[in-house]
Amino acid sequence: MNADQKMRQSTSASAYGGRARTGAGDGDPPPGRIRRFWSVRRVPAGIVALVIAAISGLLLYDVAAVRSGRPAMRWREWLADELASRPLDDAWVMGGAALLAALGVWMVVLALAPGLRGLLPMRPPEAEPGAEAGSGKGVEAGAGAGAGAGVAVRAGIDRTSAGLVLRDRAMEVPGVRSARVEVGRRRVRARALAHFRDLDEVRADLDAALHEGIRQLGLARRPALSVRVRRSAKSKG
Repeated sequence: MNADQKMRQSTSASAYGGRARTGAGDGDPPPGRIRRFWSVRRVPAGIVALVIAAISGLLLYDVAAVRSGRPAMRWREWLADELASRPLDDAWVMGGAALLAALGVWMVVLALAPGLRGLLPMRPPEAEPGAEAGSGKGVEAGAGAGAGAGVAVRAGIDRTSAGLVLRDRAMEVPGVRSARVEVGRRRVRARALAHFRDLDEVRADLDAALHEGIRQLGLARRPALSVRVRRSAKSKG
């Protein structure tokens, strides 16, 4: 085997969403029908509330102390002097204002984002009768009206569990020695090592197997698929 053959590898990147729409009986819901799960955010909300309450309580205590004739705290006197003496175009003033504005925008974005990026929503059973839901590991279900009209249950599968299901699918392909599958919210990346058979044949079978595996997962939004196959080091030798 020459150097070119040793370095030979096969790469496939396919827009799975476009391919899936061409199949008959696909049963995909229209875009926007199934929404992502929203995080409850109890812990972050509690931490922010405690921090705001502590700062507000400290400031209120200092204001009440000044009103009763006691001197203000040193940090508030220093802050008041700095704000009174520094002009608006001062670098520290502008930097602090920009930092506070960025922090505010970041908190607004976090408040408007659904969260739970590791949980992929699945289609309701009515969308595709007879479709398998994949592995039961990591599947979460809860009551909610956002899954669709007349659907009382919403289901989701975490990305790690989906990756394990697809990796098992990849290992069933003849010629695959090892495989690693990373499932994102919009793309599935598969990397495999082949120890026999032609790389293009292994890639084609692996591509078909993973497409079928993604379909059987029953995801609300089918991710694109990227497959890369290369020869293992032992086979090269």
